[in-house]
Amino acid sequence: MCRLFGLSSAPLRTHATFWLLDAPDSLSRQSHRDPDGTGLGHFTADGTPRVDKAPIAAYRDRAFAEEARQEESATFIAHVRYASTGSLDVRNTHPFEQDGRLFAHNGVIEGLDRLDDHLGEDRSSVRGDTDSERFFALITRETRRHGGDVTAGIRQAAGWIAGNLPVFAMNLILVTPRELWALRYPDTHELYVLERPAGGQHGSRHLDHSGSHGRMRVHSSHLAEHPAVIVASERMDDNPHWRLLEPGELLHVGPELHVTHQIALPDPPAHRLTLDDLRPDAAASQKAA
Repeated sequence: MCRLFGLSSAPLRTHATFWLLDAPDSLSRQSHRDPDGTGLGHFTADGTPRVDKAPIAAYRDRAFAEEARQEESATFIAHVRYASTGSLDVRNTHPFEQDGRLFAHNGVIEGLDRLDDHLGEDRSSVRGDTDSERFFALITRETRRHGGDVTAGIRQAAGWIAGNLPVFAMNLILVTPRELWALRYPDTHELYVLERPAGGQHGSRHLDHSGSHGRMRVHSSHLAEHPAVIVASERMDDNPHWRLLEPGELLHVGPELHVTHQIALPDPPAHRLTLDDLRPDAAASQKAA
């Protein structure tokens, strides 16, 4: 299953060190378990998006994914991919960038020919083959149509897909230089949020999160003294305040870490898929690791 991670410390620019695929493994186990891509996105001081990603597979060099990368940003997004749609290629590796925003997705959306027709000329912004990048293109278009309102863009795009296309899951994280959005839909995969005070639950500790399967780790000494909001596909430490988003819940973290949430999609998908409905490769990508 793909892993999502997002962090906002806005307006503070935080130094954070990321390790992706931190756990060592034998080559034989890699061939069965290694993800199909890893990526990290952040923003420079002037708001320019930066994405560092590669289509890591078992037969490829692990150095890119294992190397610690320290960056500074007010928002971060990271993704570990298990391919369900699209080849193992950097253009299909998350996160994606459009209109100065960064996006990553976990799930499967089918009926892509119909989605392409709905996108029309906006399909030209999609460089790869994935359902995820097409979903992002629809959000980008609907955001423009709503005068730059990202919340409205996500609601409109996700609502159209939920009502018209076969959906297994479409959890997402989207970030700008100072804001973060997250959607869990429907209840297929988990997505958690932690509103972390400075120093965490004990009031004096730096941030040191690690996924249970060793796919992702993040460290930030700055967050011993500053608050942050974190969104992730799993609880990444023992803090008891991790909260599972409700199905259909759209979370927004504003420029001053003001958190709002709404049930943007109250109804299940009109054409809900199960694992048995998916192609074998897509089904394998959506099973819990």
